[in-house]
Amino acid sequence: MKNIGGYLFFFGVGSVILYFLNMEFVILSWIDNWGYTVGWVIRAAMILLGAALWLIGNKQEKPEES
Repeated sequence: MKNIGGYLFFFGVGSVILYFLNMEFVILSWIDNWGYTVGWVIRAAMILLGAALWLIGNKQEKPEES
C-alpha cells in the first residue's frame, strides 16, 4: 500500500508541476478531457489519496512497541 501511495503522490504532484510547464505525463494525458475543473479535482485526489495510502502503509510497517 505504501508503494501505491507513493506512486499516486508522485504522479499527482508531477502532474501539477508539468501542467504549469504546458506538459503532461503520457499516462495521464486523459486527465483534462472532462474540463479544467475535473482535471484539477483528479490531480488533488491523486495527491491526497496517495499521501493517505503512504502514511497508512508506513504506519503498518512499523512494529508496535508495548
